[in-house]
Amino acid sequence: MAGSSDSVMTQKQLPAAAGFYAAIAAYALWGIMPIYFHGLVGVPTLEIVAHRIIWSVFLLLGILLIRGRLGALWETLSSWRLIAPLMASALLIAANWLLYIWAVQNGNILAASLGYFLNPILNVLLGFAVLKERLSRAQWCAVALAGAGVVVLGLGALSTLWISIALAITFGLYGLIRKMAQAGPMVGLTAETLVLLPIALFGMAMWGANGQLAFGAMGAAIDGLLVSAGVITAVPLLLFAFAARRLRYATIGLIQYIGPTTQMLLGIYVYHEAPTLAHRIAFPLIWGALALYSWSALRQNRSGT
Repeated sequence: MAGSSDSVMTQKQLPAAAGFYAAIAAYALWGIMPIYFHGLVGVPTLEIVAHRIIWSVFLLLGILLIRGRLGALWETLSSWRLIAPLMASALLIAANWLLYIWAVQNGNILAASLGYFLNPILNVLLGFAVLKERLSRAQWCAVALAGAGVVVLGLGALSTLWISIALAITFGLYGLIRKMAQAGPMVGLTAETLVLLPIALFGMAMWGANGQLAFGAMGAAIDGLLVSAGVITAVPLLLFAFAARRLRYATIGLIQYIGPTTQMLLGIYVYHEAPTLAHRIAFPLIWGALALYSWSALRQNRSGT
């Protein structure tokens, strides 16, 4: 009996464990994303977004074809109930991409990282208000600590706070919609990129006709980076969507601090953006919150509550 019970418990815990590792991988990849976009300095932001959409479509359709899942994609595209939320999430993620790339390329990596420091707090609140997730006392303390760190960061960067708030809202709402959407990670992301594809193709055609296209005009290295936008875009989003369906939204929110912390360190130590006193105060508060939340979640998992 004990062996059977252990087996059942292990099977129940496996999806959450897989989601946990997928979330860590997604946010680690997003954390180092500024390196990629710095390599594309000189390429217009809108064109980079268009390449992310176009090459993601090619990659995702190829994967679905190999896996025999094109039928599921067609079912999603032909059902208003399934495609309507994905149309909304597609517009949100496109706006998020556009603002994030612009921020990175214009020396605002720290402002961008603050947006993703804000986002976990928004995720926790959305999980509480919309998904009816409940937190323990220790987890609420962790949220309060993280919130204090974010407030300190915000007060130290008022002139660029609009960038941070916009990034937090667009990605927070995107994640909530993807968690609630009926489509799976691969099919859902493919549907999202297909929704955006006509806009991307129209932009590319217009820029090409006006001689403003960077692709094919800035050398093989830039072309290679733009073509690789499909992989750069799709892999972390797939990992995120996989995690979002298996973890509490509040848990995802706290794991997310891996990404903006990495971005902040890149901004300071690689791209030489000057850290402020606010960064030095907020950093230990936020990571203390992450440690407290993780400890509380581990206790809950062990006790089965």
